Amino acid sequence: MVPEVLDGWAALHQIFSVDWPRWNAIDGGEKAAMVAGAAAYFEKIAGAEDGESAVFSLLGHKGDLLFLNFKKTLDELNKVELAFKRLPIYSYLTETTSYLSFLELGLYEMTIKFHGELIAEGLKPGSDDWKARWSAEMAEQRDRMIGRLFMEIPFLRYLCFYPMSKRRGEVKNWYGLPIGERQMMMRDHGMVGRKYAGRVQQIITGSIGLDDWEWGVYLFAPDPHVFKELIYEMRFDEATVWYGEFGPFYNGLRIQPGDLAGVLNGA
Repeated sequence: MVPEVLDGWAALHQIFSVDWPRWNAIDGGEKAAMVAGAAAYFEKIAGAEDGESAVFSLLGHKGDLLFLNFKKTLDELNKVELAFKRLPIYSYLTETTSYLSFLELGLYEMTIKFHGELIAEGLKPGSDDWKARWSAEMAEQRDRMIGRLFMEIPFLRYLCFYPMSKRRGEVKNWYGLPIGERQMMMRDHGMVGRKYAGRVQQIITGSIGLDDWEWGVYLFAPDPHVFKELIYEMRFDEATVWYGEFGPFYNGLRIQPGDLAGVLNGA
């Protein structure tokens, strides 16, 4: 049985490295003008009603800036991406990677419970009545969770992002397990996360068919130590021990558009 999911914001982040030798060599006035243009653009789209954007200063060699965007459609994400590429400052940046996904809420428990209810009522899977009842239930679930599907980007200082997939190896294959086993493991996995409520905010995005990994995990917190604590503890739950595969980790600091000059010019 395939668990239902609900999709919200279309999400895209891009990671850039600054060409520091070229950037440092240009005239201060020219740099100031380009930074001002980029800051004005970030300010313009930061709190748009149709989806927010945010900028982060990254730590380490994997990149210098992360540009995160939530929009309602891929078309709108494409417009934001192309508009940024037209800015003069873009010629001093190299895009090292990006990640495309949709904010996702998994409905394991609802899928199992409602499936059982319809069977108990005598409905046949795939029948017109079954499809109508299922469609109505999904619409109700979407209305109930609309605030989580289209949530704001948490306004917290630190960000940790990593992509992940579920293992599909010869010995352990997440997708070969019965849905009941998967549901129990995901419930236990979620219980670990709930222990950190108030210390970290999490956004899970689904990227199957959109990017190289299956999910993207965004963690936001006022204290970055919680990232290590949370992810370390989750390493020991069954869903992660046997079935978790992780990509590279990225950590950064949330900056306001007006802070961009300080990041790029040290001013």
